[in-house]
Amino acid sequence: MTVDAAARPSAALRRARAAVAALFLTNGTLFANLVPRLPQIKADLALDNSAYGLIVAAFPAGAIAAGLAAAALIRRFGSARMAVAGTILTGLGLLAAVLAPTPAALAALLFLAGATDSVTDVAQNAHGLRVQRRYGRSIINSLHAVWSIGAVLGGAMAAGAIAVGLSRGVHLGIAAALCTTIALVAQRFCLPGRDEDATSGATPRETGRSAIGARTLLILGALVLIAMGGTLVEDAGSSWAALYLSVDLGAPAALAATGFIALVAAQFVGRLIGDRLVDRFGQRAVARSGGLLVAAGMGLALAFPTVPGTIAGFAAAGFGVSTLVPAAMHEADELPGLRAGTGLTLVSWLMRLSFLLSPPLVGLLADAAGLRTGLLVVPAAGVVVVLLAGVLQPRRRTGRA
Repeated sequence: MTVDAAARPSAALRRARAAVAALFLTNGTLFANLVPRLPQIKADLALDNSAYGLIVAAFPAGAIAAGLAAAALIRRFGSARMAVAGTILTGLGLLAAVLAPTPAALAALLFLAGATDSVTDVAQNAHGLRVQRRYGRSIINSLHAVWSIGAVLGGAMAAGAIAVGLSRGVHLGIAAALCTTIALVAQRFCLPGRDEDATSGATPRETGRSAIGARTLLILGALVLIAMGGTLVEDAGSSWAALYLSVDLGAPAALAATGFIALVAAQFVGRLIGDRLVDRFGQRAVARSGGLLVAAGMGLALAFPTVPGTIAGFAAAGFGVSTLVPAAMHEADELPGLRAGTGLTLVSWLMRLSFLLSPPLVGLLADAAGLRTGLLVVPAAGVVVVLLAGVLQPRRRTGRA
């Protein structure tokens, strides 16, 4: 691909970018439609907090259980097909989950929905990276920004459905049907052919052989930790920001909610401009600067606790981690010695451990020394990113010259 060709993508390539963006949108929308319904489900099934926590954890547990199968499925059926199939199955799984008559059935259905969602996640990122290689410049951060839009849209759909009195079944049925329709239309415009056709020229990718060295494994481990740093910060904001602001700092409930909103909004802005930053400064510098922003922003907020300062700290953390997960996924997908999709699958799979491990970790620290101490995991994650960012490329290499 020449530089001129990369600067002027064809109409078909632009349509493929729009199509994969639509898949990111539906993936963000689906689960967000469920979240506002969870309190009602908890009440209807008479769940205590412990049982509720275990049942909700079934979704990431399913993702972890099935995540490693994604690479083989993508190689067999193609990333576009698996992203669409996963979208349809996730929608059906969430619809069935909100109709579950017992806690056990709810947990089982959330487990299955998490499993199909993990395949969708890997497949849509694989196809997005394939389109990015054709573009010859970074676009993956903008795709993750579209996912964030989908999450906001899904939450708004759920709020509207609750406001007008739609039953859970009707509401999730509409959401599943809408996302399925969008995904099926998008598939028509995705890139054709095998996914390996768009990968780098490494021999093991083309022949299917594996030649993994110790250096590759070390780099892969560092990429997993970088991605986990990003997801840990996201989870800390969603799980603990409102609680810390309201209980520890005495903020009113409406104001306490803005901690997580600030994080998500800043993350969205960071993803919108992230591709330009990566193309100009390189992935390594952007990630290292982001880690510094997380460590400094939340470190200062926790050292000098005030409501405005904490909200600003969560915003700084959200902006700082905005490019970390896309960066780790891209670098893992380019590692030599791995079959197509393997590095991406491993990073996507292992980073989900942070969604399982970070809530109990913060909770244990909070019980022992207070939530302010527990939230020190956020600046600590920033420090880890700074230390490991050297494994990222100093300048994005997306296309062949």
